Amino acid sequence: MNILFLTHYFPPEGNAPASRTYENAKRWVKAGHEVRILTCVPNCPDGIIYPGYQNRFFQRERMDGIEVLRVWTWLAPNKGHARRILNYLSYMVMAMMVGLFLRKPDIMIATSPQFFCGIAGMVLKKIRRFRFILEIRDIWPESITTVGAMKKGWIISFLEWLEKAMYRSADHIVAVGEGYRQNILSKGVTEKKTSVIYNGADLEKYIPGDRDNAFSKRYGLDARKRIGYIGTVGMAHGLEVMLRAAQKTLSTNWTWMIVGDGARQEALEKEANRMGLTNLVFTGRLPKEEMPLVWSSLDICFIHLKKSDLFSTVIPSKMFEAMAMEKPILMGVLGEAGDILERSGAGFVVEPENEDALIDKVNFLFSSPESMLEMGKKGRSFVRQEFNRDNLAEEYLKRIQEI
Repeated sequence: MNILFLTHYFPPEGNAPASRTYENAKRWVKAGHEVRILTCVPNCPDGIIYPGYQNRFFQRERMDGIEVLRVWTWLAPNKGHARRILNYLSYMVMAMMVGLFLRKPDIMIATSPQFFCGIAGMVLKKIRRFRFILEIRDIWPESITTVGAMKKGWIISFLEWLEKAMYRSADHIVAVGEGYRQNILSKGVTEKKTSVIYNGADLEKYIPGDRDNAFSKRYGLDARKRIGYIGTVGMAHGLEVMLRAAQKTLSTNWTWMIVGDGARQEALEKEANRMGLTNLVFTGRLPKEEMPLVWSSLDICFIHLKKSDLFSTVIPSKMFEAMAMEKPILMGVLGEAGDILERSGAGFVVEPENEDALIDKVNFLFSSPESMLEMGKKGRSFVRQEFNRDNLAEEYLKRIQEI
């Protein structure tokens, strides 16, 4: 089978959508299928081209048997509005232009967000009659208004119209969680046209390691107990709660860590400095290959999103990586993600944006090392059984072949 996959993000970018697409694609290639990725030059999240790449009109490379086709885009950092919109729109236009001349695939998949990647898939399906699977990893434009990035108005109404047109155009829609699927069904999509393929973890890549390693030494953590957030530092993540928790625990031997980068990082760092939070560490973005070392150095993994009905549909992919690394999880995300965590026995759900509830659970875990160890073991076993990347990629491939 010849699969064409449209995605705004792809390695060496290390965010969740890039990792999901790459992990699936390399397994499909290994299973004997041809996979072409139509994407941008790597530049996320800073809008700066990664070493070894140029922002050319069109270029090809091979990555683990995957043919990667990269198109020119207007480069922009992952913050602000106008330049990011130009970045999204330029990819849409270039993907449509290049897609008009590519050899016809057996199936085309487009993943959203970013939203206009899905629109490019819709247009190519209309013009070239490709069989089209739309993958939904977040509900746009609803999530834009939820985080306050844009207010309701004619632009959002137009995007909502495009969203429904995109759903109608797709031959099948794959959501990354049941909450997303229910949201899509509420907009008139039939149940038989949708399915759920979750994110997961690669158990061969995420292997528990020594706690006191090069990373912990780099940040002087040897004598400290560590609670860490790993991932995007964005508007949706509400990491102000970590600052408030750090302020209330300054007298303890706890270190709070924010490992990642995003639109809110600079503001949070400034506020942490103003508050005198010597027990809070910002590392900035680190290479994807260093993540197992970072996970190993933590005692507790913290996952969080702002308190919102929409975010109760989100299942953060970092949860599965933390489970694979045998780390107990404190998660400020309600809904399906919380249900999965409770089913796994790998941690506790805490009320989003409530630093007192967070501190209470941290206190409990640090006072019960046996519970922490048991939760970690349960998490890895749970991922092996239900959220193993190998099994999920195989399930996705079966779904593709049925379309």
